[in-house]
Amino acid sequence: MWQRCRVLMVAIIALVISQQALAGQAWDSYKSRFLMADGRIIDTGNNGVSHTEGQGFAMMMAVMNNDRSGFDKIWRWTEKNLRNPANGLFYWRYNPAAADPIADKNNATDGDTFIAWALLKAGNAWHDDGYLQASDSIVKALVEHNVVNFGGYRVMLPGAKGFNLNSYVNLNPSYFVFPAWQDFANRSHLVVWQTLINDGQKLLGKMRFGNTQLPADWVSLYADGHVAPAKEWPARFSYDAIRVPLYVKWFNPTSPLLEPYKAWWGRFSRTQTPAWVNVTTDDPASYMMDGGLLAVRDLTMGDLPAGEPQITSQEDYYSASLKMLAELAR
Repeated sequence: MWQRCRVLMVAIIALVISQQALAGQAWDSYKSRFLMADGRIIDTGNNGVSHTEGQGFAMMMAVMNNDRSGFDKIWRWTEKNLRNPANGLFYWRYNPAAADPIADKNNATDGDTFIAWALLKAGNAWHDDGYLQASDSIVKALVEHNVVNFGGYRVMLPGAKGFNLNSYVNLNPSYFVFPAWQDFANRSHLVVWQTLINDGQKLLGKMRFGNTQLPADWVSLYADGHVAPAKEWPARFSYDAIRVPLYVKWFNPTSPLLEPYKAWWGRFSRTQTPAWVNVTTDDPASYMMDGGLLAVRDLTMGDLPAGEPQITSQEDYYSASLKMLAELAR
């Protein structure tokens, strides 16, 4: 009996160690592909620019892989180069090839959210009040500069400028990072975060367009409370909106909000699933999902393979990021 228990315990320890090693290998592969020596994450699919989305994603990956030195490197570069002293948020895009690397002084709330969320996780994991204070400051700035009441809902605008057009506001549903908002609610005890979660889920329930019943990457919310695909962008469920089921699944694995995605993807075999679809015309992409898109599909459908994500040498930044985030969500 004792021998069997000992064998079982050794097996369990070996499994835990192997899973940690696998996660570390994927993170090491990610860093070797996309992390510069100074802490900048490069978007290899977008001419080598950087943005707060990538910095925040990587900070979260570093925390979850217990890589404090990597985390600090990424955070230091982000704070030094992207912090906007006027509002406490972050310039969304950095182009090292431009005369002015930060031509657009706006923020992107998904990037700000991930940076603040990663700092919160880091502060708790490594018992560092400095991280927690930095997170609290960003969270406060998000509420002050990006959260509005509109059309009967409390919403977070995608950036501080350019999205409130008086008769309607443009929203990006992939910026509804529900698990982060829940952690902000738990720490701050501010009602605003729970209201954002509740209203965000209500809005996702209304963002079911065409025969696909899927949201568009960008959606307009009008003063009377109705929603429609935003006319300023193609009406596609595509590379932005793919993150909607990712964050819903991360927040609540059994959420009924996942059903439209399961129904749409369930129409196709895994390797013959269109990469995107126009939610107004129902016209699909002529090419199929692969890489990180498939990882989100697999996560949503409950089919994400066991083991570490495989970050290949051909993989671009966004595909690799989706693979890593899908694994964290699981």
